[in-house]
Amino acid sequence: MRRRILLVDDEVAILLTLKAVLEIGGFDVDTAASGREGVSRLHTHEYQMLITDMRMEHDEAGMEVIHAARNAAYRPAIALLSAFPVAEEDWQEMGADKLLVKPTHTRVLLEQIERMFDSHEKKLASPDAATSPVKIPDSVSAKKTPARKTAVKKAASKAPKTKATTVKTPAAVKKAATAKKAVAKKATAAKTRPIAVAAKKSATRPKLRA
Repeated sequence: MRRRILLVDDEVAILLTLKAVLEIGGFDVDTAASGREGVSRLHTHEYQMLITDMRMEHDEAGMEVIHAARNAAYRPAIALLSAFPVAEEDWQEMGADKLLVKPTHTRVLLEQIERMFDSHEKKLASPDAATSPVKIPDSVSAKKTPARKTAVKKAASKAPKTKATTVKTPAAVKKAATAKKAVAKKATAAKTRPIAVAAKKSATRPKLRA
């Protein structure tokens, strides 16, 4: 049986790239382009693993997705996807089982996910797993402790504002190069025009007789 992963990220280029990598690795992958969509999918489907970005439509969107996964009866493994390092105590406080830093090599990413699956399956199969309560983070929307607020703000403040990745086609590259040459040609013409005008005036000016 193929294991099912929910991948949540608001950067479409990253979302599609990771989806392709995970599917090549043998996983079934559903995607969500926002925290809200991710929460909805967790409520209507079952997954063996959740991989979510932290900052999406707002700074705590990833926290809301993790909270929904922690409340799910099917108990998926949870990985926080981040473009910057997050202190271990911070992502554990958020409720994640693992931090995945992007970008990373395809082979390394698949190895990390396989280890996560193995560790999580062993945890679920242990005798204590059936009787021990699931550790659920405090509600994101209300009653957050000062420590949790500090952890979220600290992690969010380190996140750089990223722009969507733009993939340039060969035609676009050629067009840009042509435009660049045209600009350079105009600049050269602008520099030489005063000299040409001065030469023309000098040629047409009547000569003074001795």
